[in-house]
Parts: sequence; structure tokens; C-alpha cells
Amino acid sequence: MGDVNFLQKAIQIVQQATEQDNAKNYAEAHRLYILSLDWFTTALKYEKSERSKATIKAKTMEYLQRAEQLKEYLEKTKNKKPVAAMNGTSKPSANNTKKGGSADDDEDVDPEDKKRNDSLSSSILTEKPNVKWDDVAGLHQAKEYLKEAVIFPIKFPQMFTGKRKPWKGILLYGPPGTGKSYLAKAVATEISSTFFSISPSDIVTKWLGDSEKLVKQLFEMARAANNSVIFVDEIDSLCSSRNDQESESSRRIKTEFLIQLDGVGNDSDGVLILAATNIPWGLDLAIRRRFEKRIYIPLPDPHARIKMFQIHIGNTPNTLTPQDFKRMAEMTEGYSGADIQIVCKDAIMQPIRTVQTATHFKNIRGPSREDPNVIVEYITPCSPGDRDAMEMTWMEIDGSKLKEPEITINDCVKSIRTVKPSVSSKDLDKYIEFTRDYGQEV
Repeated sequence: MGDVNFLQKAIQIVQQATEQDNAKNYAEAHRLYILSLDWFTTALKYEKSERSKATIKAKTMEYLQRAEQLKEYLEKTKNKKPVAAMNGTSKPSANNTKKGGSADDDEDVDPEDKKRNDSLSSSILTEKPNVKWDDVAGLHQAKEYLKEAVIFPIKFPQMFTGKRKPWKGILLYGPPGTGKSYLAKAVATEISSTFFSISPSDIVTKWLGDSEKLVKQLFEMARAANNSVIFVDEIDSLCSSRNDQESESSRRIKTEFLIQLDGVGNDSDGVLILAATNIPWGLDLAIRRRFEKRIYIPLPDPHARIKMFQIHIGNTPNTLTPQDFKRMAEMTEGYSGADIQIVCKDAIMQPIRTVQTATHFKNIRGPSREDPNVIVEYITPCSPGDRDAMEMTWMEIDGSKLKEPEITINDCVKSIRTVKPSVSSKDLDKYIEFTRDYGQEV
């Protein structure tokens, strides 16, 4: 049992070190990290399991690295305060000041805090995704709610006074591939304020206590920016239901999210939390309550599917008519937006397959690719029975001379029959039940 006690003691001390680290008592944190390393080393000596040894070694290296960082920081800041500070007052030297603050401001920041700020800064979208509202097929009510929550408070702030306040939390949920993240891109395109796009990998780190610090700093940066949006994709992986089997780190992340979303003393005016999930029933109850609007993003209806086919086929040469698009929409009942995108991608590839398998080609005349006003000669696949057919393969054709076949309704039908829907009726029943109990259908 001796080795177990050594390890327990090491874990107990490193938890104290982490608490002091979080409280920015870096000298005490450094002392406790070093003390915990002694206990980890002793535990390693008596450990029998090779797997446990590897885990202890990895943890020892992590805490040693943090101890070294703290030591370097403490040595930098040890002699920076003037002697007058011992009396409780300190005046900056004229040589050490500059417009906008002290020359030592950057050096006073804990390197770990700076690293976290830099990490979160990379999640701020500096280039707009260029996704317009009209690019999102259907989902009219969801778009209206998002405009109401994001666009109106910025464009017409005078409307949001007194008891009228903008929404602070919106949850988009539904089957995979229905456009939840695409809606977020449209929001990022349409607004002029700061947009944070956060994924679980931006928050979860290997350092004990570091993840909740990242959550706190994220909200602090959003509040400082004002009129900002924090988009959290796959929020269920960060804020799933709490249970006795989860890790202490996971529990702390959820607790910090709850505090920042609706905690005492936290002013979240001007900050919208927009989140997306495929499994809303897996969210923690307290987290779910923080989202004032819970909007179901369903599978696309026939009109939306028609528009999706038109968007994804785009200007690729085709012979499709409005009736063809309607027929395709009718054939894809139960398909998600992502499924339809795959169908279109497969259909667009059909002419390539036709060229690959063709055994006969013929000469045709058509507008030049460079100048449509000029008519030039091309070679295109044809049936062996065509009177102008020449037996050859695509390998014998000059690349610039090939005229690829246009996409036909038969190509699209073939692709629809190949690509199956990714969402089952049982899956849909779960979303409908959740919407009936907690959500809002659009």
C-alpha cells in the first residue's frame, strides 16, 4: 500500500499547486509543484505496473515543465518593484512609462495567461466566411431569430432599452448535416462585430486547471470586445450531463461555463452565445437552461431541397430543367443538406466517368472556353453506333480538345440511388420528442 499512498499524496499536493496557480499565487504554486514532484518520483520507484509508470512519468514531466515556467517568471519579476513598494506605494519611473501604459506591462503578464490569450485570439474570425443568408436554403424562422438576436441590437440599439433585451443564448440542434454550422457562418458574414468560433480542442488542454481558465478568458475577451458572438460547435462534448464517472477536469469546465453564462457578477450584455449540437438530450440540464432559445434545425423540406440542388450543381454544364430539380427533390425525402451535397458531388463526377469508360468519340463544334464568340472544334464521347464515331480512348485526346458531357437528369438519378440518407426515422423520433419537451420547431 506504500506506493499507493505516495501517489495519493503526490496528487493531493499537485491539486493544491493548481489551486494556487489559478489564484496567481505563483511562488506558492511553484513550491508545491516541486514538492509534488518528489512524491511522484517516490511513487514511481515503488510502482509495479508499466502502464501506471508511463502515466506517472508523463504527469511528472507536465508538472516539471509548469514549475520551470513559474520559476522563470518569478525570476523575471523578482526585482522589478522599486523599494518604495515596501511602504505600500510605488511610483513608476519616467523612463519606464510610455503612452498608454507601463513599459513593463507585457512582462507583468504570466506567460501562461499570454499563451491562453494568443490561443483564443486565433479563434477570432478575421476573414468573413462569405456565406449570405440567401445561401442557406430554407430555415426562414431560424434566420429570423438570429437576425433578431444579432443584427438588430447592433443596427438599432435604441430598440433594446428598458425591459426589451436581446437574446443571450441560442442553441441550434438537429440531425447532422442540416446546416447548423452553416447558419453560424452566415451570422459571422453578416455582422461587423467580433465573432469567436470555438471548438472543444480550443478549450480542453492537458494542463490541470487550464481549461476552465481558457473558458473564463474567452468570456472576458468577448465582454471586452462588446457586441460579440461566441459560437461553440459540438457543445455536447464540453457540456454533457454531469455524472459520478466523469473526470474532475470535465466537471470544472462545465462549472466555469455555467458561471460565465449566467453567474453572479458577470455582465454578459452585448455577448451572444450561439451553440450547435447533434445530441441536445446529452446536454447538462443547467447548461440547457442557459439557452433561452432552443431551435430545432430539421431535415430540409422539398422547396429547400430544390434550392440545395440548384446551389450545389451551380454553373457546372448541365441540361437540368426546373421539373428535373423538382423530381430530384421528391426523390430525396429524408435526406439532409449534407446528403444532398454528396449526391450533387457524385452527379458532377458522372461526366468524368463517362469519358473514362467511353470507347468512341466524335468531333463537334462549339463556343471557345476563352472567347464564347469564337466557334472551335472539340472531341466528345459518343455511342459506338453514332455515324461520326471514332474508336479511341480518352488517353489519345489532347486535353484542351475534350468537351465533357453535360450533367443530365439520368446522372442525378443514378447518384441519388447510390447515396443513401444518413439520418434514420428512429433518430428523427428522438429529435421530435426533444423538441416537443424542450425545443422550438422552425
